[in-house]
Amino acid sequence: MGRIAFLGPPGTFTEEALLTEADLAAGELVPLRSVPDVLAAVERREVDLGVVPIENSIEGTVNVTLDTLTFDADLLVQREIVLSVQLNLLAPSGVSLSGISRVVSIPHATAQCRGFLLRELPDADQVAANSTAEAARDLAASGANDTAAIGTALAAKLYGLDVLAADIEDHPENETRFFVVGPPGAIPPATGHDKTTVVCFQRADRPGALLAILQEFAARAINLTKLESRPTKRGLGRYCFIIDLEGHVDDELVADCLRDLRSKLEDVKFLGSYPAAGEHGPAVRRDAEAAWRNADEWIQELRGQVRRSARQP
Repeated sequence: MGRIAFLGPPGTFTEEALLTEADLAAGELVPLRSVPDVLAAVERREVDLGVVPIENSIEGTVNVTLDTLTFDADLLVQREIVLSVQLNLLAPSGVSLSGISRVVSIPHATAQCRGFLLRELPDADQVAANSTAEAARDLAASGANDTAAIGTALAAKLYGLDVLAADIEDHPENETRFFVVGPPGAIPPATGHDKTTVVCFQRADRPGALLAILQEFAARAINLTKLESRPTKRGLGRYCFIIDLEGHVDDELVADCLRDLRSKLEDVKFLGSYPAAGEHGPAVRRDAEAAWRNADEWIQELRGQVRRSARQP
């Protein structure tokens, strides 16, 4: 697999996610300080692939990842990884919960533990770090006896910290989704259980604009697994729509849908077609593909009967 960059330092959930994929784990792992650093390293071809968080089941989208892929980078998603996430409160040996006045972590992780922090550490200052592992590493290096970090059990082991409290996330069914991204020009082949991610840019803000986009998918029985809007950075009130859909650009239905969207919108940015995580359930897609092929054959037969000259009888 060559060189694989990930949000570091060692001990992040991103590293845990990539280690669940045997082929990625066999590569040369390159921890980098931030998500933009990881994506930039892939774009500059300093590494072969990058692994970054994209979405959490409690806190939602990791905006820095989505915005960088949408507006700043020219990369393609190669696969997704879904990891069950357990957040822990870490501290140097001998530190008690009652002595904590500062909690350090990446803001996305801190936000997943609002209830615990409000209940157990209501007066503690919350300090941002670039990652959960960076928070743990820097805490271990400082030896501060009034500070805790929110991070992984792996980070506690790596940096010699104690777990003061385990499973402190507000909801037990906590999962994070990660993207594996690579340079443009190489779309993974269809597997029958795939997702495609696109960004739709409107020509103008008008009533029914989003409905018109959604109707393209509904007309082809293409299921959307995620839909959200993000500001286009071009002024207030100007938004684009990021859409995850079931299927692959090599599927006839998906290709037909994207063709129509591209012809009607200001732009459609293709972020990738890639193997989906989770259980395989392509039966609806197969039925829809078969129906589309039958309809296409019918149209082609009708078009074959069109007279090509006014002189034809």
